[in-house]
Amino acid sequence: MDHLLINIKLLVAYDGTDFSGWQRQKYCSTIQGEIEACISRITQEKISLYGAGRTDAGVHAEGMIAHFKTSRAIPTEDFSRSLNSMLPGSIRILSVNKVDDNFHARYSAVGKHYRYTIFTGEIQPPSRRLYSLHIRDDLNLPAVRKCLQQLEGTHDFSSFENSGSRNREDTSGRGAVRTIFQASLSRKDNDLLMFEFTGDGFLRNMVRNMVGSLLDSGRDRQSPDKFGEILRSKNRTLASPAAPPHGLSLIKVLY
Repeated sequence: MDHLLINIKLLVAYDGTDFSGWQRQKYCSTIQGEIEACISRITQEKISLYGAGRTDAGVHAEGMIAHFKTSRAIPTEDFSRSLNSMLPGSIRILSVNKVDDNFHARYSAVGKHYRYTIFTGEIQPPSRRLYSLHIRDDLNLPAVRKCLQQLEGTHDFSSFENSGSRNREDTSGRGAVRTIFQASLSRKDNDLLMFEFTGDGFLRNMVRNMVGSLLDSGRDRQSPDKFGEILRSKNRTLASPAAPPHGLSLIKVLY
């Protein structure tokens, strides 16, 4: 009975390099699976953990939110320490909080903030190789920023949606329409470029697909006008291949 259960919210950070994404899979190591197994051992209950979204294999997170319900009385500080002692070093529980019974990590969220990092120097430091895409091309950044401006606002993002993102037979929802509040590019130090995307939701591989096309515009393979045409076409086959997963990180979930 749900009213006898305590709802626990977790703030999770992870290095996704060695995992097959967030979502539990029968024969693969996943973030959700690792955390669920540890919580179940501590609580001696079969736990179902719900995340704010599903990151792909190789994608990282600094601020994933998840929740689960338990009948056990959990001292949150001790629980965080216990969980981290059991989890691999690539997964860390940053905070544990008791929340209202109606809180849901996914359905209560109103937005997400993603970052995609690119290293542009000639030689990439080994410490960055798993967390940034290495590009030696001299990118046309003004063209990229013109493309980014076109992504902001409410659009049908079918051109940047991978198959399996949603049930296309369900016509009652919002389809591929999403609102991007912020789409920007900044330079940190001399050799790091960071794409920042904040929106009310993202389709499967949407950020990586957008970055792939943005980089092609930066290489002058397509103009900003062409980029806009691709966005409006709602045709995935016209857009560029997805950027690799390791440059992407979920920074924050908004509530």
